[in-house]
Amino acid sequence: MTEHKLPESLKTGFCDLEFRSPLVLLSGCVGFGEEYTRVAGFSNRDVGAVCLKGTTLKARLGNKPHRIFETPAGMLNAIGLQNPGVDHVVKHILPTLDFSETHFIANVSGSTLEEYVEVTRRFDDSPINAIEINISCPNVREGGAAFGNSPEMSARVVAACRKVTQKPLITKLSPNQTDIAENARRCLEAGSDAFAAINTFTGMAIDVETRKPVIGNVQGGLSGPAIKPMALLKVLQVYQVARPHQVPIIGQGGITTARDALEFLMAGASAVGVGTALFYDPLVCRKINAGIADFLARRRIRRVEDLVGTLDADTLPLPLCAAG
Repeated sequence: MTEHKLPESLKTGFCDLEFRSPLVLLSGCVGFGEEYTRVAGFSNRDVGAVCLKGTTLKARLGNKPHRIFETPAGMLNAIGLQNPGVDHVVKHILPTLDFSETHFIANVSGSTLEEYVEVTRRFDDSPINAIEINISCPNVREGGAAFGNSPEMSARVVAACRKVTQKPLITKLSPNQTDIAENARRCLEAGSDAFAAINTFTGMAIDVETRKPVIGNVQGGLSGPAIKPMALLKVLQVYQVARPHQVPIIGQGGITTARDALEFLMAGASAVGVGTALFYDPLVCRKINAGIADFLARRRIRRVEDLVGTLDADTLPLPLCAAG
């Protein structure tokens, strides 16, 4: 099959990596990088990076069913970090990945500070290109949810992980907190190289016939187009903190079209994450890439990096955040 070549205008820098496209496949949506490879026409070469499934120190079975439920314009999920454990991922999964296709980002999850540190340490001694710290998982009963909603705890996790890796460290921020900008500021001071904004919003659904929660975990993470306007604002708020330090952001939350991606780029994201849209259109990334490239060509913009943070400053609501 002839390789699908992307326009040069889509290339963008992220930390010390060069992405061939600003698109990133989000953690939990593509397994460990192989989930969609059997879909005809799908290629990891269409994206700048792939975030692998959330990984813990030991294997986890995850939450009891139901784990996924479709909602109007969105999806609830409460998988519960089912994974085979970091040793299995490093020894048996990473060697099967083709690092010439794209960059691969590990997603580190945990229930304790020590677990985050040890999983990060294991990935540091691997070919993985970058490490995403998942301090904001809303569908587990311990660990991530508590860490991610507290700026102090978030910063402690980042600082501890920073000590055991030289790889680019991306902090995945929770929207389920009072001041996401303050959290970003504290994580930046602790050594975060980049941000992923945002993780899913906490939500639930009820079966009115049985009067029971649909999700076995009661609550789960809401993703999809329903959260896009809120995610967009969160990215803008984080960008106000990250911009003076030239810290890049993976903007994510309900992106399904090129127009969505362009909005996140203008709000300050250097890259954009695609997740829920893959469940109903596995080839959506090619469409988004084509749409972004077409916009750049029509506006005579040489590269996608030139769009980042170009939202008209006169329209910004003040104050956006308490942080300087």
